[in-house]
Amino acid sequence: MSTTSATTTNPLKPAGGGRARTLSPRRIRALARAELTLLVRNRSSLFVALLLPLVLTFSTKTAAEQADLSGTGLSVGTTVLPGSVGMVLLFAVYSNLIGVYVARREELVLKRLRTGEANDVEILGAAALPSVVIGLIQSAVLLIGGALLLDVGVPSRPDLLVAGLLLGTLMMVTLAAASAAVTRTAELAQLTPMPLMLATFAGSGLFVPLEVFPDTLAEVCRWLPMTPVTDLLRGAWTEQLSGLETLRALAVAAGWTALAGYALRKRFRWEPRR
Repeated sequence: MSTTSATTTNPLKPAGGGRARTLSPRRIRALARAELTLLVRNRSSLFVALLLPLVLTFSTKTAAEQADLSGTGLSVGTTVLPGSVGMVLLFAVYSNLIGVYVARREELVLKRLRTGEANDVEILGAAALPSVVIGLIQSAVLLIGGALLLDVGVPSRPDLLVAGLLLGTLMMVTLAAASAAVTRTAELAQLTPMPLMLATFAGSGLFVPLEVFPDTLAEVCRWLPMTPVTDLLRGAWTEQLSGLETLRALAVAAGWTALAGYALRKRFRWEPRR
């Protein structure tokens, strides 16, 4: 009984028996290729991953044009571009991956994979890889196209751009896996992302930058998961982040990622709830 319980709820444990202790690129590629095939066949997931962020980017542009940006040092372009990347991370990575993890668990795919050579990191990482690659490609297309169309030019701090994009992606993957742990069915996976999405839409600067918020409210919002990512991405163009503010953004993003990783390690389930 104790062995079964550990297998069900305790992920990322050291490999034992015939399971590999080191990561294998060959196994990861094979698992990711199979996951990509399933993703391509799922039209609703493809719509969420590919088209919804693009549609919402236009909403972000409309909101930015209506906002009073005077005195903030921001333009429509430097408001829209970080928001568009945030949409990609939320929909193509976070929301999509919750559905992936829950569906594979309910179909007993995760349980079967765990009895083979692949270790836990390979299983979860390979399942995330197609969504991550799609998200990164989409982000690159939106950033390049948006920079040209909105006339914002090349970012002055590309290091902040890379840090925000990579940290945001890693955070969304770990949050998705942690959220999947508390999602009972694939149907409920459509609702689980809503709290984070609503909080992000309202307070992480995707639609309206925090610079136009009252100071106290803006300070509270800076502790939301996606806010440091938005700040880093926006700072790549505006250079408005001081050294201390940059460190804070990095620390908040890393803290949320670590918290999600801890929840993942303690609560993730490899088998359906009975």
